[in-house]
Amino acid sequence: MEASASGRAWRTWRRARAAGSPLSRAAILLFSAFLVRAPPSVGYFVRFPRSFRLTQEAVKIVGSSNFPVKVYVMLHQKSPHVLCVTQRLRNSELIDPSFQWHGPKGKIVSENSTAQVTSTGSLIFQNFEEAMSGVYTCFLEYKPTVEEIVKNLQLKYLVYAYREPHYYYQFTARYHAAPCNSIYNISFEKKLLQILSKLVLDLSCEISLLKSECHRVKMQRAGLQNELFFTFSVSSLDTEKGPKPCTDHNCESSKRLSKAKNLIERFFNQQVEVLGRRSDPLPEIYYIEGTLQMVWINRCFPGYGMNVLKHPKCPECCVICSPGSYNPRDGIHCLQCNSSLVYGAKACV
Repeated sequence: MEASASGRAWRTWRRARAAGSPLSRAAILLFSAFLVRAPPSVGYFVRFPRSFRLTQEAVKIVGSSNFPVKVYVMLHQKSPHVLCVTQRLRNSELIDPSFQWHGPKGKIVSENSTAQVTSTGSLIFQNFEEAMSGVYTCFLEYKPTVEEIVKNLQLKYLVYAYREPHYYYQFTARYHAAPCNSIYNISFEKKLLQILSKLVLDLSCEISLLKSECHRVKMQRAGLQNELFFTFSVSSLDTEKGPKPCTDHNCESSKRLSKAKNLIERFFNQQVEVLGRRSDPLPEIYYIEGTLQMVWINRCFPGYGMNVLKHPKCPECCVICSPGSYNPRDGIHCLQCNSSLVYGAKACV
């Protein structure tokens, strides 16, 4: 007697203990030469990231005689079993079944090292690559009963590579500054970036300056004053070089980015706490309390994009661009291009 499991047990990973380099006393003292408490200016805004997730499909995917079935396979990972039967036939006896698979490069044989066809006709990809995306067709021949004639069935699948987004935090902060043409501002900017970079170094994250501008701002009661507007990002080094696969809804890179975010927030809070106790006059450059803002940004790598209408079962995945579309840079959507005839196009040619 055979026993079949009616459900699956999902493993839950324990979150790593909160890690991250504590702010050094030297770093705080360095900024105490510049920064003291200032009146609140801009409200603090936080948007927490959406967890990257793919709607879970059954481990075994069946076809349909009415329409092509979409299959999503993470880049460089093993695929689910793609069955050469419909849901109705899956629960029926098939006499002398014969299976034959064809993909973008022709017939698939069971000896293929990257795409395997099992004895029961299932198609399995061992290490899915971008070039494997495309239309796969299974031809099934079988007899419903011994007495009946052979029946034929053709099933189509649209198989897409997908990868996790290139995600990062973007911060903006404002400082009361020296005159905008002062070299003192440039020196301060370098020190700020050096300290922030050291904070996240042990987390394999990096800080990138996106924009730094000095403007004259007219205050209601304080008249004109110079302000530095900093915009910088913190991203995972793994993501920059090419993302490691997610194995659950809390990718390791996401955890590290979250810890880096907390360190940066604490750094700016400590500027206010430590330096707000100073009795000295206001220095020339100091952080304006309450101006730190943060947003979580998702971007797809070139050749990939998000499309909740086309891929409703993979709404937050970066799915490879289909023929007729392309993504030339780290945008979030595939753009239309009628002359693009390949999957994963990075240019409209």
